[in-house]
Amino acid sequence: FLVIFTMAWVFGYGSLTWKATFPFEETCVCFLEGYHRRFYQGSTDHRGVPGKPGRVVTLIEENDARTYGLAYRIAEHELEKVLEHLDFRERGGYVAREMTVVPLDPKRDKFPALVYIGTNTNPNWLGPASEQEIAIQVHTSIGPSGHNREYVLNLATTMRQLAPEVDDPHLFEIERLLLAMPPSGDPNP
Repeated sequence: FLVIFTMAWVFGYGSLTWKATFPFEETCVCFLEGYHRRFYQGSTDHRGVPGKPGRVVTLIEENDARTYGLAYRIAEHELEKVLEHLDFRERGGYVAREMTVVPLDPKRDKFPALVYIGTNTNPNWLGPASEQEIAIQVHTSIGPSGHNREYVLNLATTMRQLAPEVDDPHLFEIERLLLAMPPSGDPNP
């Protein structure tokens, strides 16, 4: 539905922040107001498998919350192909919504972007769990796109690079717990 724009934007807050597998014209570090990033979405097609899902991020509405990420500007002639690619990539329970993102650069105005969100009505929804429970599940999950642990560590590293002044307690606590676990995949040291 963003085809009406000459240039369209896609906002990533998970693996899209470090693994953009599509052509883009430029990037912009931005945030979404009113949402927290949470590891509540199951992944049976990328970071886990059916019967042993990994955990990946989605957005949860909450007043006064912000989720930081990276927006990608897509050229009009690439838009249809990119959206088809992203619809396939995010097929594991995500829906696309147009939302307003706010650039970190105060000289830039906010703008609409396409955002993929795993809602609590999709079949891969796992929902809330403690950071410890999430870290254990992540530590023992692997799927076609690699180890779930790699997903969390890449996301935490990327968020510190994109917005070093921003704290993301949920993400960084799961990262801390994962780094304290033995590399064997056994969550009990």
